[in-house]
Amino acid sequence: MGKTWALISHLHAFAGPTLTLIYPLYASICAMESTSKVDDEQWLAYWILYSLITLMEMALHKVLYWIPLWYEAKVLFVAWLVLPQFRGASFIYDKFVREQLKKNRVKLHEHHGHGHGHADEHQSHVVRG
Repeated sequence: MGKTWALISHLHAFAGPTLTLIYPLYASICAMESTSKVDDEQWLAYWILYSLITLMEMALHKVLYWIPLWYEAKVLFVAWLVLPQFRGASFIYDKFVREQLKKNRVKLHEHHGHGHGHADEHQSHVVRG
C-alpha cells in the first residue's frame, strides 16, 4: 500500500505538466495542421487563458501558497479547459473574455500582420486604382 499511496500522492506532479503543457502543445500542433478553424479557436483560447492563469499565479504566489489544494483545483480546472468533451477554453473565452472586450469597446486589429499569411491576405483585399 505504501508504494501505491506514494504513486497516487505524486500523480499530480505528472498530471499537472501533462494537462497544462504537453497535451495542449500536441493538440495545438494538430490544430495548426488541420483545416478546421474550430480547433484553432479552442487552442488559441486555451493559451490566452493559460497565460492569464500563469500571470495571476505569479502575482499572487504568496497568497496561493496558503490555499489548501490550490494546485489540485487548478489541475481540475485546466482539465476542463483542455478536454475536447468540454471545450472549456472556448467557452470561457466566448462568455467572459470576448464579452469584456465588447463591454469595454476594446478594438483589436483583424489583420495585424503577425502569423502566417495574414499580411498577404490583407494586401490581396486592397483595391488598387
